[in-house]
Amino acid sequence: MQTFKVEGMTCAHCERAVTDAIHSVDNGAQVNVDLAAGTVGTNSQVRPDLLIEAISAEGYKAQSLAAQG
Repeated sequence: MQTFKVEGMTCAHCERAVTDAIHSVDNGAQVNVDLAAGTVGTNSQVRPDLLIEAISAEGYKAQSLAAQG
């Protein structure tokens, strides 16, 4: 599981935008957005830098947290 801290997510639209961004590089990925914590978890095997790039393209600042599992 990869986890990212994502700044600027406040609503369901933000959740959908970040989920769609991850799906744009890994369509089969499971994505779990926690708006309150400002985190996104995914089972994607795509490199973290590519996921961060996709999230950033949607206007959110993302950084990778320690890989889990």
